[in-house]
Amino acid sequence: MSYVILGDLFTFPDGDAATNRVHTYAKGFVANGKKVHVICFRNDYIPLDKGVINEIKYYHPFGQTRRNPYFIVRSWKKLMKFFRTIKLIVGFNREEKIKAIIVYTGLPATFFLAWFSAVITNSKLIQEISEHPLRFYQGGKIRKKLGLVKLRTESAMVDGILCISHYLINFYTERGFPLHRLILVPSTVDPQRFSLRAERPFHFPYIGYFGMLSFDRDNVDLLIEAFAKIAGKYPDFRLVLGGPEYHQEKKKILKMAEELGIIERLKLLDYMSREEIIRYIVNSDVLVMVRANDIKAQASFPSKLTEYLATGRPVISVNVGEIADYLSDGVNAYLVEPGNKDNLAAKIDQVLTRYDKALETAHRGKQLAYSVFNYQYHAKRIIPFIDSLYKS
Repeated sequence: MSYVILGDLFTFPDGDAATNRVHTYAKGFVANGKKVHVICFRNDYIPLDKGVINEIKYYHPFGQTRRNPYFIVRSWKKLMKFFRTIKLIVGFNREEKIKAIIVYTGLPATFFLAWFSAVITNSKLIQEISEHPLRFYQGGKIRKKLGLVKLRTESAMVDGILCISHYLINFYTERGFPLHRLILVPSTVDPQRFSLRAERPFHFPYIGYFGMLSFDRDNVDLLIEAFAKIAGKYPDFRLVLGGPEYHQEKKKILKMAEELGIIERLKLLDYMSREEIIRYIVNSDVLVMVRANDIKAQASFPSKLTEYLATGRPVISVNVGEIADYLSDGVNAYLVEPGNKDNLAAKIDQVLTRYDKALETAHRGKQLAYSVFNYQYHAKRIIPFIDSLYKS
């Protein structure tokens, strides 16, 4: 039996949090002796349309290396992507029966493609939900109604849902979705990726943040302001920021650092692949996770937090969503109030002042990465969950 992961919310094999989640799913299936195919359904211009990594076969059915100057040609290529995907899936099923198609998308067209593929291969359709399903349908009665119609339609068509939080489990059960067709799969991590101590990238100690560099959702400005408050007390330390960012956000980060007088203490990394950035993560002296306290944070769980825990380095996190369900302040991580730069600055100061104790706390956090958030553990739960859907 084989599994297909299809979606447009992730790139592959390199990418952000969504890519890491897909990668841990796929790697977990492979570790349990299952064949897996990852279909990245985005319209990305890349040099290769398929490949293999960690025994995971992946495909880019758009198959374009550069943007065609003609609109009609671009539209044709996007349409052909659907037919190439169906052809791929039929081929997979002929080679080895597909057990489930896991769809990871917010677009109706991609969802219906996954549903149709599940129908023609007689397999189960599983929806991956890592964010609030109505996050793009806020504001305005018509927009909200469209979101509810989309939600009800998809819920009626899927066989099961992988939910990243208890919030989402409750969200779906309150709307009549059967509990036995839902499974909680919190943020997953491959702890071995973060267990190696590669050569330090800098000669100075540093506080690291590696994720989306934004002021809105991820509140990077909160971390910059907090660091500025304690920078004078720890002159050897730097603040290192790395991850995807928009040009406008980069300008805002540099402007804020200059205004706060810490421009010489800030290191802003260029975008790197998911493997390259690991060297900077594992060599951080302290890792900080910041995030806004909004509807997105309430429903999801940050993948970078579980990656941070896997390093065995002291982790400071804003306490949003269900983070406190897994982490306790001073026990296996350090938690701070959302939006409170003074609280964050004080917590960084506490960690650096009592660093030996912080390392003991970090060791207990690392144990969670090897147990509660371990990708192999959750793959072993997902496989029988999918099997159970054939009996219900």
